[in-house]
Amino acid sequence: MVIKPDLRTTLQEEPDQLSEALAEVHPGDIAAALSDDMHPQQAAEVMQRLPVEQAAEVMEHLSDEMRVNVMEHWNPETSAEMLSEMAADERVDLVAELPTELRESILSELRRTEPAVAEDMRNLGAYGSDTAGGIMTTEYIALGPAMSCEKAIAEVRRLAREQRPELINTLYVVAAGKLVGVLSLRDLILGEPSAPISIFMTDNMVTVAADTDQEEVARTIARYGLAAVPVVDADQQLLGVVTVDDVVDVVIEEANEDMQKLGGMEALDMPYLDTGLLEMVRKRAGWLAALFIGEMLTASAMSHFEDEIARAVVLALFVPLIISSGGNSGSQAATLVIRAMALGEVKFEDFWRIMRREFLAGSMLGAILSVIGMCRILLWHGLFDSYGARYFDIALTVSISLVGVVMWGTLAGSMLPFVIRRLGFDPASASAPFVATLVDVSGLVIYFTVAAAVLGGKLL
Repeated sequence: MVIKPDLRTTLQEEPDQLSEALAEVHPGDIAAALSDDMHPQQAAEVMQRLPVEQAAEVMEHLSDEMRVNVMEHWNPETSAEMLSEMAADERVDLVAELPTELRESILSELRRTEPAVAEDMRNLGAYGSDTAGGIMTTEYIALGPAMSCEKAIAEVRRLAREQRPELINTLYVVAAGKLVGVLSLRDLILGEPSAPISIFMTDNMVTVAADTDQEEVARTIARYGLAAVPVVDADQQLLGVVTVDDVVDVVIEEANEDMQKLGGMEALDMPYLDTGLLEMVRKRAGWLAALFIGEMLTASAMSHFEDEIARAVVLALFVPLIISSGGNSGSQAATLVIRAMALGEVKFEDFWRIMRREFLAGSMLGAILSVIGMCRILLWHGLFDSYGARYFDIALTVSISLVGVVMWGTLAGSMLPFVIRRLGFDPASASAPFVATLVDVSGLVIYFTVAAAVLGGKLL
């Protein structure tokens, strides 16, 4: 639902009528208005006036920083009541973000008033935050295999009213705690009332382990078109389910992180405008300093060929052209391979196949640029007599160098993500600036080596 034009006015000027005024407004719209226009203390006061169920839904749409700030203005009793209404996975994530003293006081209150919720949070908190166990919810509907369709429908109604699970379109059939089948609500409703649900369930299920990486969970849900995927242990005991809305959050989070790393910086922990200036500088300075040190090698390479440049100054004119072409081709290749890795399209076993493919692609791309480069030099010489008597040798040097540099840049950009993953790091760390810096130095060596071979005894 689109934010109503007077929503922000309603939040600020009519706090006593909030329940009625905001009854039809989407929680995400309320969260946006609170974040945009209100101090956390004001937002906390407004949310306290909402029904606790609605406040819990709004809380799930607030930014991490805003959620923490709001709860810092509540007493433990209010926070515990609101947390008990949130989705299981959401409340675990929220509590983990709180300062230690506040977190302990809220958990103590939960253990006193909602021991089952506190125990569930303790169990979920034991899993890594970026694993299936860390993003799953324990709020699902489980039915026995011998239950008739008629009794199962009644049970679904009861559980949906009492527990308000995130997902009721998919039902899980469990025997002695073990997952034995999955049943859609549609099949249950259409089934013969007296028939056992085991007749209609699917026992060929897609499941994931609790320690499965969240990116792999996202790929699994996308591959099979699931609304949710069950999380099981080694004995097929049902631990929880990961729903598609949790996967959307994972995809956005991972995409943001990869984009920032590809830009040559550490990933931000908060939205851009919520990140402090000093924190922003810290996140960017490390990579920038490392890249600067790497670029110093370019100056070292240039100084190594100082005599050649002095004898043929015209060679220096094409240095930016050569190194930028190699850096651009390397950045292209790195971006393509990192994306393919993120989507699960390629694995380390494809290393040699990718190398052969990129070798051919780099050679062809280099040939295209070499033709353009030669035509440009010949045209400029014809029009302006720019390069002297050895213009053709210069054009040949640039053309051959472009083939070598672009081919090498493509290979380096495509192979570096594999090497980085093999070392146990995120392939996105093979950022475009990092690849460009690497190829700059090697590109100069290739260029002046070709120049020495072609122009030796002529200009050099």
